[in-house]
Amino acid sequence: MTASHDLIVLGAGSAGLATAFRAAQHGARVALLDPGALGGTCVHRGCVPKKALWFAAQLAQAQQLAVEFGFASQPGLLDWERFRGLRQRYIDAIDQRYAQRLQEAGVQVLRQAGRFVATDVIELADGARVQAAQIVIATGARPRRLTLPGFELGLVSDDMFALHALPRRIAIVGGGYVAVEFAGLLRALGSEVDVLAHERLLEGFDEELVQALMEQMKAQGIRLSHHSVVKAVHRPSNGIMLDDASAGLRGPYDALLWAVGRVPNTEALGLDAAGVDVDDHSHVRTNPWQDTNVAGIHAVGDVTARKALTPVAVAAGRRLADRLFGGQADARLDYENIPSVVFAEPPLGMVGMTEQQARGRHGDQVTIHRSRFAPMQWALVGRREQSLMKLVCVGVEERVVGIHVLGPSSDEMLQGFAVALKLGLRKCDLEATVAIHPTSAEELVLIG
Repeated sequence: MTASHDLIVLGAGSAGLATAFRAAQHGARVALLDPGALGGTCVHRGCVPKKALWFAAQLAQAQQLAVEFGFASQPGLLDWERFRGLRQRYIDAIDQRYAQRLQEAGVQVLRQAGRFVATDVIELADGARVQAAQIVIATGARPRRLTLPGFELGLVSDDMFALHALPRRIAIVGGGYVAVEFAGLLRALGSEVDVLAHERLLEGFDEELVQALMEQMKAQGIRLSHHSVVKAVHRPSNGIMLDDASAGLRGPYDALLWAVGRVPNTEALGLDAAGVDVDDHSHVRTNPWQDTNVAGIHAVGDVTARKALTPVAVAAGRRLADRLFGGQADARLDYENIPSVVFAEPPLGMVGMTEQQARGRHGDQVTIHRSRFAPMQWALVGRREQSLMKLVCVGVEERVVGIHVLGPSSDEMLQGFAVALKLGLRKCDLEATVAIHPTSAEELVLIG
């Protein structure tokens, strides 16, 4: 027997939940399929537990700053097990709230995997089948695993949240969000950290700000290596050793984190049975409306090749549900000018185009405004680290097409400026805004 719904959503991560909730609000009969925990990567293996670790790192740094300010207490070590318990309690509460909200919304949750057996039929792991005219693929992605010898001696990002103790010496292979974020927070908590990148760090972020971040990472004691190519991993008696084609043996380390990208969860979906196209990296191909090449089948989130950020997945899923069930024929996510923050030490945020992208598109029409300054909480104790803020402007009216911020509180201050950029912000609009003093954010409206 095949149960019928208006919508089937494959995957209960950020994208799938957002799609299911919004469709149900519009009155659709929704089935949500996932054998794993509600909330997916973001809640259980990504954004939430990582941000909790980042908060712990911030507090570790604040302790040291407090001593420099004149407080008598000395910095203490993190009680790792107590912290893990607090973090898990918070995550469990999110999972429970999702379950309650899904029940209240009337969404049928099936804790099983599903695969296509026709363009409108999904077969569950137990052999039962469900049918719907609209199906959304939102199965997300997972850490990439390499075939090189000894790969299993290292950890992937999922494993970091299961650690029962802080590694004293760790190598991080990679140069993206995961590598940079873990490098900063682990160093702040007391680890000795080596980052081994094949190319530059944080591809897609403005080169000038990335260089400034790298300088601060080095000042913190993080060792950065570029053009690294790890060929094999060994574990002799003294720890983990890496065979680097560019530098020979590296180590020993107590832990190794592979941060070498992610791969979409598409291989078990039976996409061939439905005729759904994927790209060379197994991402589901979609048009700007989240449609695949097959009518009635859509995809959102990290399973596609779109920007892999939780808010992007959520927004795309909601817009899709609005279009399919809310009578909003033009609803779709605008992928231009999406803000993003790397929770590094300090955080790095951006919205819009980098200087390099702007010059490639607008040439000599581009003007740059930047401000380097020591944040007050650092300057008070004589620290020399500097924040860097940068505006990328175009044309005579200096339309702001890019905002880049490196420094404390960058993550919190950027959201409002992102709204302004989306609405057509000009440099003169910033100049006409009265600054809030004394803050770091005021530098963006006073920038020369």
